[in-house]
Amino acid sequence: MTTDGLLRELLAARARREPCVVATVAAVRGSVPREKGAKALIFEDGRILGSIGGGKMEALVIADALSTLADGQPVLKTYPLHEASPDSFGAICGGEATIFLEPQALGEWLHIFGGGHCGQALARLAMDCGWHVTLVDDRPDLLQDGAANVLHEGCAAGYIASRAWRKNDAAVLVARNFHQDRDALAALLVHPGAGYLGMMGSKKKVRAVFEELQAQGLAPEALAAVHAPVGLDIHADSPMEIAVSILAEIMAVMRQRAGNSLRDGLH
Repeated sequence: MTTDGLLRELLAARARREPCVVATVAAVRGSVPREKGAKALIFEDGRILGSIGGGKMEALVIADALSTLADGQPVLKTYPLHEASPDSFGAICGGEATIFLEPQALGEWLHIFGGGHCGQALARLAMDCGWHVTLVDDRPDLLQDGAANVLHEGCAAGYIASRAWRKNDAAVLVARNFHQDRDALAALLVHPGAGYLGMMGSKKKVRAVFEELQAQGLAPEALAAVHAPVGLDIHADSPMEIAVSILAEIMAVMRQRAGNSLRDGLH
């Protein structure tokens, strides 16, 4: 596959939000299967597009690439293709290849369930911050102004069940009624994995939702991880102020920051 072809595939994978690793032959010495600059894309299911050598070496590169997806850190690794090295795997080409493995960071993805005033404001603010945003609502008339990267019309529970949730996913429930938020929260707890889960509402609403879900068999420990009522206590009032409160809390949680005032660090 040509470099242009791989670039198109990489852009398509990023548009699908599919994790992958770019593997590049960074340096060679002696006889090797591929020359410097050869590239391949390696996906989390082990698929590879392009080639950086084939055979046992490529199998080892794929395994190492999958490890980089786990921690997100790029790796530069040399693979000996000769019997003289104790790290050799039986190859007899006579040289060695150094491969640069670059996991593709997809960034944070905010899933907003509810397209009302607060949901729209939160979507716009998150997009301005560079986040990928999906807005989910069952009212098509609210999904017309491009407030999010992706607009999903339909059932929240179906959307939730269709996804593999990751640590860089944040889910916020701001639907127009108690029942929709309750059902979406139940689905998110049955399909865990998101790095942040929050629900808007009064303390009375939160207690009522939690009590109903516990009665359905959901564990109190799972409910304790939900940020509800959602957001930081900054006396937010308007939809955009509420959006600031919510997004600030999401960023603090997902980036493992305390959310203290920067001024505190001066004392």
